[in-house]
Amino acid sequence: MEKYCELQGGSLIVYVPKELDHHVASRLKMETDLMIDAYHVKKLVFDFSRTEFMDSSGIGVIIGRCRNIGYYGGEVVAQNLNDRVKKIFRVSGLHTLIRADATEQNS
Repeated sequence: MEKYCELQGGSLIVYVPKELDHHVASRLKMETDLMIDAYHVKKLVFDFSRTEFMDSSGIGVIIGRCRNIGYYGGEVVAQNLNDRVKKIFRVSGLHTLIRADATEQNS
């Protein structure tokens, strides 16, 4: 079973899978929420380096995690967005919620 999350320093890195659709969205949501709650994460980094497809359930997972991390006063960053994912960010409005940074270092 693939792990999606990893703690690095004070950050939680979420490695978004190749396809973020309804089949994996609930598992990604559950794993991320458990880590945020257990470790009181202040910085959430979505790494899209492997992602080629994301549907509305995937977008919902990301929006929900932004809301959850906001309860802790945290920050959300997206990194390694390819052109396809950038387009999804623009069309869905995610670009207004999450700072996208292709060169974000995992600190």
